[in-house]
Amino acid sequence: MPPTDLTAGTGPAPAHPDSAGPRPGTTGPRHSPFGPFTAEDDDPGSEDTLDLRLPAEFLALRTGATTGLLGRIATWGAVPTPVGAFRLVPVRLEQDLPLVHRWMNDPAVAAFWELAGPPHRTEDHLRAHLHGDGRCVPCLGVLDGTPMSYWEIYRADLDPLARSYPARPHDTGIHLLIGDAADRGRGVGSALLAAVAGLILDRRPACARVVAEPDLRNTPSVAAFLSAGFRFAAEIDLPGKRAALMIRDRVLRDAL
Repeated sequence: MPPTDLTAGTGPAPAHPDSAGPRPGTTGPRHSPFGPFTAEDDDPGSEDTLDLRLPAEFLALRTGATTGLLGRIATWGAVPTPVGAFRLVPVRLEQDLPLVHRWMNDPAVAAFWELAGPPHRTEDHLRAHLHGDGRCVPCLGVLDGTPMSYWEIYRADLDPLARSYPARPHDTGIHLLIGDAADRGRGVGSALLAAVAGLILDRRPACARVVAEPDLRNTPSVAAFLSAGFRFAAEIDLPGKRAALMIRDRVLRDAL
């Protein structure tokens, strides 16, 4: 498939502006509440959808949004990509809010993230992650020294998403938006998705799969994930959207 970039980004399901999932102590069904699951599971003997409660050993790791459940993303460093040197930098609320707020009010982004409006709406979304238990880390994507994208790296196995597919321990998810229209439609998104998936697999040895759930209506986003080495696993119903479940497998990494 020829390189295709994101035109609007892939955001969390609109009904869950805080995609960090249920609070510790709550549980979710072990099978999808949305009906039969039809995706192929390449390891039928693996553990299925996890209980969404955070075990005590996970809670003991709670030391802020840049440590604990996802490790220290701030230390992951830069990686070379076909479009330049790229790194993830965890969001600093006071410094980065104006930029993220501007991106969220781009109509192409707002159509899928649904966070357009006054600054406090974006701020509330960011604070929910920054002051949460560390299962979702909001980041800026910095390309050749310039912030140009917004990312959420999250523990998919501890997210409501895990109710809708056979999640495995340490599955790690990606939400992404490309900030400026000039960076869309020219292969940048695909290159960065491949780089971030590689970073996650390199820095999180326990993670065997990187997952994403772009809105099926966002065909450029789905195409960008395919170009970045993700496979289409299933269509799934999430609150507010029907999504394409995309998976990048560690075992296939050397073949890509």
